[in-house]
Amino acid sequence: MQDQGNTFVSFRNVRKTYDGETLVVKDLNLDIQKGEFLTLLGPSGSGKTTCLMMLAGFEYPTDGEIWLDGQLLNRIPPHKRDIGMVFQNYALFPHLTVGQNLEYPLKVRKMPPDERAARVKRALEMVHMEKLGKRMPGQLSGGQQQRVALARALVFNPKLVLMDEPLGALDKQLREHMQIELKALHESLGLTFVYVTHDQGEALTMSDRVAVFDQGVIQQLDRVDSLYESPRNLFVANFIGDSNRVEGTVVSRDGNYCELRIADGTTVRALNVAGLNVGSHATGVIRPERLSIGRQSEQQRNVINSETLGMIYFGDHVRLRCRCPGETECFVKVPLGQDGAAHVQPGNRIALSFHEDHLRVFN
Repeated sequence: MQDQGNTFVSFRNVRKTYDGETLVVKDLNLDIQKGEFLTLLGPSGSGKTTCLMMLAGFEYPTDGEIWLDGQLLNRIPPHKRDIGMVFQNYALFPHLTVGQNLEYPLKVRKMPPDERAARVKRALEMVHMEKLGKRMPGQLSGGQQQRVALARALVFNPKLVLMDEPLGALDKQLREHMQIELKALHESLGLTFVYVTHDQGEALTMSDRVAVFDQGVIQQLDRVDSLYESPRNLFVANFIGDSNRVEGTVVSRDGNYCELRIADGTTVRALNVAGLNVGSHATGVIRPERLSIGRQSEQQRNVINSETLGMIYFGDHVRLRCRCPGETECFVKVPLGQDGAAHVQPGNRIALSFHEDHLRVFN
């Protein structure tokens, strides 16, 4: 039996294959805490949705165990798992009103009419749809349909709520608004949410923790700030947020740091995340906002000489596009109004400086 404590969901050595050869999910071990908002994030085919479907009961693991609140789920059918599910396509019944859609899972559970009515009313209030209970799904906007789908997942007070790309069909502004609403709803209800998306901005906005998937393996499971500031490998560094890359060779080591010689012969000091030895080829990764233009001090002695290629306006900041040694391009994020970028013209030679902790070296 699984170790209890505050662990609510456990994947134990879970593997999944559809053809008996290729593993879509490889030896997955994952603990989800009660009341947290956990996001499974990764590109298409990374295994994140398969994990969600196994937890929901629409797929069964090839090997391993899945536990929910002390109960082994492996062969329990979906309707007996006490889990609410929200799909990207909403999956609403088009011939039933909003209220009837919400009532359906309560009827399946054979709840008496008075309790059904009270729960439907409460669920509609949760998603601010109390006046639209008699409308048909076809009379609602995409955002309203998404709220109904969420209310239907919550109406029977499930132990766990699963969401598979639920905001993918919405436009950008509405999607961002719904992200805030979902996070607020999660905090007010105290339920455990497991959310699947390929949108890293969405994951960072809403989650307590994020599991980054690639090729059926969790590459990193962490709080959102740690995931962004301290990626553990090159895949996570490139997949989460924007990053610049510089290639080079490790020429010396000093504890957790190393000296990296780049294409023009310049040597810079960096955080040796991968523990590379002298002589190793390495890739340094740094965020665009961690680069400064033409600033050099004793604390920031690391400088990469570059040539400016142009500037892109983003409203609250500009991004300076540069060519670095080795013909690699990089971006520098400069807040609007900050001195340094305003007078830079294409073709200018500039020095990009940074702190050694912000250039992370991987193999």
